[in-house]
Amino acid sequence: MARSETGVRPSEARERLLNTATRIFYGEGIHSVGVDRIIAEAKVTRATFYRHFPGKEDLVLAYLQAADQAIRDRVGTAFAAGLPAPDDVLRAVAESIAGDIQSAGFRGCAFLNAVAEYPDPDHPVHQAVLAHRQWFLDTISTLLASIQEAEAEPAAQHFVMLRDGAMAAGCLFDPVLICETFLRGVEGLIRTHAARQPS
Repeated sequence: MARSETGVRPSEARERLLNTATRIFYGEGIHSVGVDRIIAEAKVTRATFYRHFPGKEDLVLAYLQAADQAIRDRVGTAFAAGLPAPDDVLRAVAESIAGDIQSAGFRGCAFLNAVAEYPDPDHPVHQAVLAHRQWFLDTISTLLASIQEAEAEPAAQHFVMLRDGAMAAGCLFDPVLICETFLRGVEGLIRTHAARQPS
């Protein structure tokens, strides 16, 4: 089946809009950025913007969905790497988080940043953040349960809190030291959890 130009061009424009919004939303915040600026920097028309995103909220949700998918892909890569044990997969996930914290332009967790701007728990943006975090918690909980089923969920909550703390501190202090502390904490958590006796 031949692809039509109309099938190609809008997706390129959408990608440009989303990439522009991602850069600006992450770097400067969501509420402080208007649609006009995104349209101008993405070099698209207003009509093109509204063809892909009926409103700014739809663009914000697409931004968070893209961030969610990127994290799912990295976790999936850790699972697919053929690591010998679930604790090695957890370490790989933690290393990926540390890599993010040490990357250029790091400004904390995109999801925590977004939820700070959308505190209403019923708002779709807030709900998208909660859905991402629940998936991440469930994924870590599953890995920890593979190591030791007892108290896997509390241990996963501990991992997520270590991650959140590292994400918050990583854009305030020396990211190398923050990541060393984070990875030490994860290692201690894995060892403590593995040593638990089943109840």
